[in-house]
Amino acid sequence: MIQREFGFAFGVTIVALILTFWYGFNTGGLAVALNFLVIAVVLGVMEVSLSFDNAVVNASVLKNMTEKWQRRFLVWGILIAVVGMRLVFPIAIVAITAGLGFGEVASLALNDSTRYGEYLEQAEVVISAFGGIFLLMVALNYLMDPEKDEHWLAGFERRLAGLGKLDTIQALIAGVVLLSITHFFVAPAEQLAAVTAGMVGLLIYLAMNAIGGLFDPNDMAAKAGAAGLTAFLYLEVLDASFSLDGVIGAFAVTKEIVIISAGLAIGAVFVRSLTLFLVHQGTLAQYRFLEHGAHYGILALAVIMLASTNRNVHIPELVTGLIGVAFIGASIWSSVRANRRELAEGKSQPN
Repeated sequence: MIQREFGFAFGVTIVALILTFWYGFNTGGLAVALNFLVIAVVLGVMEVSLSFDNAVVNASVLKNMTEKWQRRFLVWGILIAVVGMRLVFPIAIVAITAGLGFGEVASLALNDSTRYGEYLEQAEVVISAFGGIFLLMVALNYLMDPEKDEHWLAGFERRLAGLGKLDTIQALIAGVVLLSITHFFVAPAEQLAAVTAGMVGLLIYLAMNAIGGLFDPNDMAAKAGAAGLTAFLYLEVLDASFSLDGVIGAFAVTKEIVIISAGLAIGAVFVRSLTLFLVHQGTLAQYRFLEHGAHYGILALAVIMLASTNRNVHIPELVTGLIGVAFIGASIWSSVRANRRELAEGKSQPN
């Protein structure tokens, strides 16, 4: 089972580490090559820790997709995740925010990583606003779902579900949060960019949610291709929101864009393999509150990203990752307790 689910991830990891070693050796000899290898592994571990809750949410979507689209999520998706979301997308954002050409920024990323890192940090407000609002919508849409009959923090979640009966309440909350954060925390010169980026994140989420609503779950056989494509695109946008924070954090470890790409690629492929593992093992059904914990982790990450629109606020990536892991761990523990309690009550019932 482990070989089946994670064989592809281990294969990508071996290739990435070989290329990392070769790049480091050509750059500065054996010592540099070994140093780059260690950095790539650290970045991979960091990416997995930051995105574990992403894997759980991915699994909740992926379990309803056909086996063909699950394979595409792993193979095609990893190309999009590594090349598109962790290399091309940040370059595009830097190009837009800095007013530079895409080719010029790409050249900086490969030949002047220090300057590219500076431009990327300048775009942090835009990145944080976009990712923060998109992830906030993901969390609110789940936690405020009036049709959700399983609650982890029962009293709190029932109140949220009651509010969720109001149409578009999640978008209204996200809009108010965006305007409030922008007005009170973002520097005046960057407020327009932050609002625009946040609105783009909100509109993309609403568009993907609306398209997904076109497909009747009872008619999936006829529309499996279109539904699979929609879910696939949604997962890629979700992955982009998670990866942006990781890309910025990676520059605190190294300025070498090649090593950053290798390390994040290792993490990304393991997160996707972990997603499929959760689906095939039926983990979401076994641990009833796991999905809740993942969405609370996403909510925490959204809050952290929105707080980061203030350049004076910096929360270490280690803290961000540990918060998500803490929610996941607590939800698993609660699930085990609930399962044991039900089992004990069942045994105590008279036959």
